[in-house]
Amino acid sequence: MTYVRSHDGTRIHYSKTGNPKGAPILFIQGLGAGKAGWALQRFATAPWYQAIALDNRGAGRSDKPHGEYTLEQMADDAIAVLDHADIETAHVVGASMGGAISQILAVKYPERTRSITLACTAGANHPWREELLTSWKDNALAGGMGAMSTEAVRWVIGPRSFRRFLPAMGWLGPLALGRPSHAFANQVDAILNVDVSYADDLENIEVPVLVLAGNQDILTPRGDSEELAERIPTAELVVISGAAHGFMIEHATTFNRVLLEFLGRAETAWNARTAETESQLRSA
Repeated sequence: MTYVRSHDGTRIHYSKTGNPKGAPILFIQGLGAGKAGWALQRFATAPWYQAIALDNRGAGRSDKPHGEYTLEQMADDAIAVLDHADIETAHVVGASMGGAISQILAVKYPERTRSITLACTAGANHPWREELLTSWKDNALAGGMGAMSTEAVRWVIGPRSFRRFLPAMGWLGPLALGRPSHAFANQVDAILNVDVSYADDLENIEVPVLVLAGNQDILTPRGDSEELAERIPTAELVVISGAAHGFMIEHATTFNRVLLEFLGRAETAWNARTAETESQLRSA
């Protein structure tokens, strides 16, 4: 197992899989979820890319400290992982809360990104979503993680796939019953208390951005993704029909196809950009 100490001493767990000579991809999961939530994407990208997947603080094998968490801390955790893995730049793929972390990372550390993929995420919270997440937190603290699992799963997986994927729900965060309630609650607070001013700088992102949405996602509806795509000048929006919030599992084949096509274009653009920069330096 590989760990790195982040800026405040919190141990962050991560793993490297795939092609060690391939371009790096940094996978960042959502609320309560560990890196296992990216298993199908790591497998699909393995022949061509090196996948670095981390457990956010409060999830998986990473430390679960008491006290305040922030999404900016989690972006710093991700950079600590890249530094420890000796990776200068990476394609960043974030889902849900991980998408919000990825946005902060892209704004705060633009020099570390080759591209950004924002899946089932948003640039700001609606009041109704804040109320929903608060209810999940309160239920988890009052009765444990099982107290809110049945409610949460119906917001994550589409109705057609509910029975099919129920055994795998531990991958998707709120349903991981063995995880401590305080860590889940701290992640919820990080979402609710995020400094939204970073969104003003999304228009300055220069690398390619893929915004992925499911048209049956009721937790982060399509409109959230459309707003993000409008704010980021380099963004392209792809909507997957029939997909809900957990579509990296529920519709993994389509998700992976779209992601791989985008990563291929983004890596080509990165290589061309790098070659141009090197040419300019040689001629200077």
